Amino acid sequence: MNTQISDSEFGNFQRFIFEAAGITLSPSKKALVCGRLSKRIRARKMASYTEYFALLKSNQEPVEVQTAIDLLTTNETYFFREPKHFDWLRQAASQHAGPSPFRVWSAASSSGEEAYSIAMVLAECRGEQAFEVVGTDISTRMLAKARTGHYPEQRARQIPAHYLKQFCLKGQREQAGTLLVARELRQKARFVQANLNDKLPDLGSFHVIFLRNVMIYFNGDTKRQVVARVLSLLKPGGHLYIGHSESLHGISTAAVQVAPSVYRKP
Repeated sequence: MNTQISDSEFGNFQRFIFEAAGITLSPSKKALVCGRLSKRIRARKMASYTEYFALLKSNQEPVEVQTAIDLLTTNETYFFREPKHFDWLRQAASQHAGPSPFRVWSAASSSGEEAYSIAMVLAECRGEQAFEVVGTDISTRMLAKARTGHYPEQRARQIPAHYLKQFCLKGQREQAGTLLVARELRQKARFVQANLNDKLPDLGSFHVIFLRNVMIYFNGDTKRQVVARVLSLLKPGGHLYIGHSESLHGISTAAVQVAPSVYRKP
């Protein structure tokens, strides 16, 4: 097959991922689309991007459609990214009283590092008090990885030393160079597939929601719809954390900014 993708073929996949996930692919992503899909097209023994797109649009292979979505969604994440949010989380979790679990949603959890970072903080500051972490992502491939809690050791550089010691197991022998999140912490994190651009599954309501570095992939209308959908699951008085390069200005008035990238639902 010709590994170069034409402008019209790229346009097809721009529309595909926008319709599937609300993600807007800029022209600068053309090389990314080419690189991520070409191997899959060769694996399917197809002659062109056009032939592969026709298969996706035929609705005959929903598993292949999910595979294409997985390939076209960006999954950049690491442990304790934007650490000030975890300071806010500690404060919120420590102040929560009553018998109900303190619930946190990692709304674009990718391969799970954010959800497990949340779980480490909650395990420390909640003690014996109940808490729950829910991680969602559109990519089934990333969710499967998240459930394992198994990562290359170099991904652990941002994890505080005492958390590493308490909540992570260092790989030995054939697992050398990797770390495994301890089972008792993995059991506190539940991973569910969800498309933020569509009706959400029944997740319950949350005291804190992480929606970080997600809106940058959406246009204005999609941002407004996604934020409204997400905020509907935030408890009154709860906090929403977004990426430091993001803002709810012009997107939603349903939450009030209390610090850079931190919003509170009245």
